[in-house]
Amino acid sequence: MDIIYLNDLRIETVIGIFDWERRIRQTISLDIEMATDIRKAAASDHIDDTLDYKAVSKRLIDFVSHSEFQLVETLAERITEIILNEFNVPWVRLRLNKQGAIRGARDVGVLIERGTKS
Repeated sequence: MDIIYLNDLRIETVIGIFDWERRIRQTISLDIEMATDIRKAAASDHIDDTLDYKAVSKRLIDFVSHSEFQLVETLAERITEIILNEFNVPWVRLRLNKQGAIRGARDVGVLIERGTKS
């Protein structure tokens, strides 16, 4: 199994349970690891033979920037569903970081894995 990853993909969105959070946009940061097999792409040297991380990032930016979830848990689940289903990825690990959510903590969030490693 090979991994294609995106680190610190920053997206502004409405996220949170408090009234003041529902009126502003906050930045979340995503670290994503996606299982794939890069051998075909390495042999052909062609983008059509690999997991296009630019396409993944564009899709997630569009989705997250238009979302208005209350919980980071819900947002994380929806993001992993998109990656697994739309990009034919068998396994994904997602770290969703909501910086500044807790006073005194640099960041807070969730780390989830979905799918099956091969």
